[in-house]
Amino acid sequence: MVPLDRLQQITERFEYLEARLASGDTEDFAGISREYSELKPVADEVTAYVQLIADVDEARAMMDDPELRELAVDELPLLEARLPDAEASIKLALLPRDAADAKPAMLEIRPGTGGDEAALFAGDLLNMYRRYAEGRGWTFDLIEYQESELGGVKAVTAHIKGQNVFARMKFESGVHRVQRVPVTESGGRVHTSAATVAVLPEAEEVDIDIPASDLRLDTMRASGAGGQHVNTTDSAVRITHIPTGIIVVSAEKSQHRNREIAMQVMRARLYDLERQKLDDERSADRKSQIGSGDRSERIRTYNFPQGRMSDHRINLTLYKLDQVMQGDLDETIDALTADAQAQMLAEQGL
Repeated sequence: MVPLDRLQQITERFEYLEARLASGDTEDFAGISREYSELKPVADEVTAYVQLIADVDEARAMMDDPELRELAVDELPLLEARLPDAEASIKLALLPRDAADAKPAMLEIRPGTGGDEAALFAGDLLNMYRRYAEGRGWTFDLIEYQESELGGVKAVTAHIKGQNVFARMKFESGVHRVQRVPVTESGGRVHTSAATVAVLPEAEEVDIDIPASDLRLDTMRASGAGGQHVNTTDSAVRITHIPTGIIVVSAEKSQHRNREIAMQVMRARLYDLERQKLDDERSADRKSQIGSGDRSERIRTYNFPQGRMSDHRINLTLYKLDQVMQGDLDETIDALTADAQAQMLAEQGL
């Protein structure tokens, strides 16, 4: 059973926030409103759970009353049957929230080993995530796109906005491996190639402070498509974060827009780096990569001859690769989320 004193603390805090908002107190109104909104779902779960416990206790007491015993015999089993699910729900509600879960995300995809086939696979992953975003009603905007000679992807960065984007996408970071016969292979042999996916929570200026002295900004000539479309102005922007050596380049037509894009990506990368450091400090004694964003970890294999997708972190195998590549990712992401929650519950001792 969840400690009732802990639930009482949550209820008292929620009632305090509610009273502050009702009083019209404008001091730190934004902060109080945000905390109230984040706490309300938890408070609702607490209220429902505490009420169920009270109903169970009342029904058990009725068993000792001859006049009410018959009613209790009918009600008590039904109430007790609801307890396991209610307790599971309240435990999940009490888990610490990742502050980045509600944020938009920056999606970066790069081909790995495999040459042209890896670039084509990177393009397939881009389409898979675009379809997944569209299915959830998110907006999916490309902010960098470099195409390979065969129509694959050399490098791509996308900005995804919507409800709980990072919460759903954060488990996608890592190395994705494909096994299939490449279009470039005349012998019909199955090849193994890979692409790297990074999902970064979008960071605002309030999330991370970047001193101007830590940045070096260079402008350079952007490469055009050839012929009359060659860009002859120094519009491309390269920003280097001197302490870490992180480099971000944006090569759109507008230099002003390039600075905005490059700084947006730079903030996301540095914010993610800080999150990585904190996660490493908290998780030094465990090896789980779920949610850690380890870019070198092979997380998933897409086997086309067998129509199979395997996620190696949770030993999940689905024989519906066609649907997965069309953006049907909810089953996999739900399983990854549940596994991460189970680990957190164990760590919290709940």
